[in-house]
Amino acid sequence: MPAYWIVRVNVLDADKLSAYAPLAAAAVAAHGGRYLARGGQSQSVEGADYARNVIVEWPDYATAEKAYASAEYQKALQALDDGADRLFVITEGL
Repeated sequence: MPAYWIVRVNVLDADKLSAYAPLAAAAVAAHGGRYLARGGQSQSVEGADYARNVIVEWPDYATAEKAYASAEYQKALQALDDGADRLFVITEGL
């Protein structure tokens, strides 16, 4: 059963996000993830507003967890540092 990263983001430092993005994309690709949404037009109709939304699909929950904990993704997070306010959820799909 698939799993997802659902990430809501307010960018605080565009340069840090620019350093993070290619590293994160490489980590996603290396672990078999697939972007379903990555920025683009959105509208918050309930709850807190975030300017950017990302959804990554994974083959299963264990892979989603492993990818987040991977050295590649942790390197991306170091580059991002405090450059964004994020809400990051790993969730199992149907």
